[in-house]
This record gives sequence, structure tokens and C-alpha cells, in this order.
Amino acid sequence: METKIWTRFLFLLLPLAFVGCTEEITIESLLREMSDREQLTYFPGRQYKLKQASSYNRETVAKGEEGWYANGDMSYFVRVETNNDRREFVLFDQDGPGAIVRWWMTFWKAENGTLRIYLDHDPIPEIEGAPFDIISGGMLAEAPFSQSVPDAAPLNERGHNLYVPIPFNKHCKITYECDSLIEKDNHYWPDVFYNICYREYENGTRMETFSLEALQKAKQSFDETRAALLADFLSEKIIKNFDQEVLPGDSILFSINEENAAIAYLNLKITGSNQEQALRSTVIYAEFDGQSTVWVPVGEFFGTGYQIFPHKTWVNETIADGEMYSGWVMPFQKQGRLAYINYGTDTVRVAGKIGISAYKWEPNSMYFGACWHEYRHLKTRNSKDWFFDMNYVDMKGKGLYAGDQVTLFNMANTWWGEGDEKIFVDGEQFPSSIGTGSEDYYGYAFGHPEPFSNPFISQPTGAGNFVPGMTVNMRHRSLDAIPFNTSISSNIEMWHWASTCINYALTSYFYLQTPFEINIKPSVEGVKQTVATSKENFYKNSESEDECFTIEELMDVYLVQ
Repeated sequence: METKIWTRFLFLLLPLAFVGCTEEITIESLLREMSDREQLTYFPGRQYKLKQASSYNRETVAKGEEGWYANGDMSYFVRVETNNDRREFVLFDQDGPGAIVRWWMTFWKAENGTLRIYLDHDPIPEIEGAPFDIISGGMLAEAPFSQSVPDAAPLNERGHNLYVPIPFNKHCKITYECDSLIEKDNHYWPDVFYNICYREYENGTRMETFSLEALQKAKQSFDETRAALLADFLSEKIIKNFDQEVLPGDSILFSINEENAAIAYLNLKITGSNQEQALRSTVIYAEFDGQSTVWVPVGEFFGTGYQIFPHKTWVNETIADGEMYSGWVMPFQKQGRLAYINYGTDTVRVAGKIGISAYKWEPNSMYFGACWHEYRHLKTRNSKDWFFDMNYVDMKGKGLYAGDQVTLFNMANTWWGEGDEKIFVDGEQFPSSIGTGSEDYYGYAFGHPEPFSNPFISQPTGAGNFVPGMTVNMRHRSLDAIPFNTSISSNIEMWHWASTCINYALTSYFYLQTPFEINIKPSVEGVKQTVATSKENFYKNSESEDECFTIEELMDVYLVQ
């Protein structure tokens, strides 16, 4: 019976593993790709670049020059044009072949306007309507493809997210008409914020341009994709069940000697005398075919930080009783090794399961990786620079950037996350992804602290957004995963409203082909540090409350020299 299951599963994989590069890209093909976690393990056969158009402050020109940390990332457009006596602000203007794969927007007193999407130079927009209807109100598709977060916030203070793929063959232009916008200080006011992620395909790629008719024909694909994105994590074959105590300094190790297989399911529950510390001081380690690629505290790997906060995305989940799940696909050719290592001072109990699936290793297959580091007791400002860039990860080689997470403890009664992401691909001098604020990057808006979960974005807790406390934000990428051929540098600004001290931990998820280089090294001393659960114990085990460091002082802690 087991052989029959594996054969059936392998047969289902073949269309994706061997899809021809000449097949036309459609709404339906992009939806199939969106919900298939295994597709991330294969470097794209049809080459594309992932880029982002946004309302970032245009004073940001070059690293090291004035304006690099310019804030005010609102109401900057490509241009203003007149169409049929309408004043339309151009947000996006891109030649094809291409596809919009993630669209985020929010407004401040400028939401009463009309969005229009023009395709393949047609003067009549294919999509036209109010922004909240189009992006988050279900005009094109229901949740989770169209969703505003968090639900507890007023509608005009939420982040509005659209994951409906919009492919185009020749050209795509997006405009916004809003009579209330007036020119002020070289940009327009009131505020329109937007981030539009899109794929720029190689010339000659066959695309079926989006249409409302094609959207209706894709209804079944939307239903199937929605079910896949929201489904519980399952495994074709559970190979390990475990429940044992792990002493300080010890570990539990699993070796999986299977050809053409992948770890595709992890379940873990960890308990100890100090669960918060156990979630940080217990590390998941993994290597595949001799390549060490995963080293992350278990709490952050599974997305809950170092306290239990229920949430669910398409790759991880935590439930209220402390059970954690992962659906990342981790392929290997001959051997996978996974360990849970206790770097803490207390014995912990780990219980869970490991599941595998069949996997077809191809020349474009990649190994899964994840790394972590924390800027502990970081000065948000110093005498030289008020603001600075923090690094998620730098990598050399060929691969796919699949997402990231921050776990932080804020020590001030103000917002911590004004900073923009800046992602450089293949040696580019200006980032092809530059955004408008940390909460925008993670899908919400205006720093709202209410928790939310979506397959691709989640805030299990925002308790530290405006007062001292802990915040966890994560973003997982599917269609907006970023391929790189030689290198990638993923960064985000520290742009705090206050001069204070903060703990800021960053986890990155990716896929890589060999050979590769990663600049983040395991931080054993970092995971041993006492976690902050309140303002009163933030400096626990520190010599004084003045123990706060600049970014330069902390970089030596985690960077490979």
C-alpha cells in the first residue's frame, strides 16, 4: 500500500517538475504555482526578475548619500497624466511580459478615488473601481487572495492586500484618480501608500493577459488554491515519532537515509520550567547531503517568537496548546539530518513528528535553508546616524528568497517600525525592492497592534508596537519569492520614532543550489541570552541598564568574517 501512495504522489509532481518553458502563463497556472510549496524548491525554469514598484520617497537615490533614509514614503507616483479629462496618477507602468503577484495599499484621507488597470495598451481599463473593493473587498476574488488586516482596525487604517495574479503580455499601467490630492512639497497630499510586486519575464515568454472573462473561468482554480492555502499540514509518510527529555547541552538527532525524498512536515511541542526561554534556547538544525543550511531557534522557525501566539500561514502554524507545525519542503538526494539542540540551562521535553514525501531531484533543485540572528540591546540611534540598515542575510550563489520574520522587544512608548526594506539582487546598485515602512512590508498599516494571520503574512502579536513589549511579524513568499543568480542582500531600516534600546531578531528562509555562501553564522551565545518578557527584565543578566550597543558593535557577533 505504501508503494502505491508514493507512486501516486510522484505522478502528481511530474507536471510541475517538468513543465515546459514554452507553456503559456495564465491566471490558472500562476494559481497552481501559488499554492504548491514544492515549487519553491526548483529554480524557475522560465527566468524572471521579481521587482517592486512603490511610493517610496524619491529623495532616496543612493546608499551613502543624503536621503538614503528619507521617510515620507507617500503619494510619490511615476507621473500624472490626463485621460478623458481625468487626472490620473500613475502608480505602475511596465512593459511585458510580466505579472503582478502581490499588491499592498493603504491611505490617509485619500481613499475615496478610483483605481484603473490598463492592459496591453488598451485605452479602456480592464479593471476599474474603488481601491478597497478591488484590493481587499473581494471584487476580484475572496479572502485570502483579497484581504485587509487586521480585522479589528478601522477599514481606512488597515493594510489592504491583493494576491490575485494579474499576468500581462505587452504592457500594464495602473492609475489612481482622486480629486482630493494636491501638490505639496514636491509630492502630493494627502497620503497614498503602495507596494506592487511584479515579475518581469524574459522576452518571448508566452502570457495570457488578464481579463475579467479569464478570471471567471479560473473560479475552480481559485477554489482549489484557497483550499490548499488554508489546509492543515499533512504528510505522506510519518517516519519519526518522538517524545523525550533533552538535557542542557544535549540534542536529539534524526538521520533520514532515503533517496529522492524531502522532509515536508514537522510537528513539535516543547515544554520546560521556562517555556519562553526554551523556545529561544532550543535550536532546530538541519543539513542535507552534507550541506548545513538550517540553524534557528525553534520558536522563530515555527513563527511564534519565544512565546506561544496562535497563528497560521501556508508554511507554519502554532496553536494555543503550544503545538507547532511546519510545511517547508526540504529536499535531499541521499540523506537529511535534523536535530533539536538544547543550548539552555534547563532540561526541556520535546515531542513531535517528522514526515517526508517523495521528491524528484532535478538539475534545478535547491536545498532549503533558514538562518537567525539577533541585534540584542541595539541602540536605535547613535551620534553618527539616527537611522541605519539592518541585514537579514547576504548570500552568494543561486537561489530563491522565500521570506522572513522579525521578533522584537520594544522599550519605548512609540512606534518602532518606520523602516523600509531594501533588497539588492545580483549586484544591483539600487534595490529592486524598496518599500514604505516595516508594517507595510509585513502587510498591515499604521502600526496596528492587533494580531492577524493570512497564508502569506502574519502578526501573531503586536503588543510591542506602541508600548514596551514583544512583536512578531512574518512574511512568506510564493509568487513573490525572489530568484537570484549570483547574490542577494536583504535588509530593512531601523527607523524608530524614539532614541531607545531594542532587541531585534531576524529570521530568513530561502532555497539554494551548491555552491553557496551565507554571511550569517550560528549565534550560540545569542540563543543562550535571557529573553525579555517585560520592560522590567529587559536588562536581566546585564551589568547595567546602560548596556546598549551600536549596530557596528553588534555586527561582529553574527557575521562570518
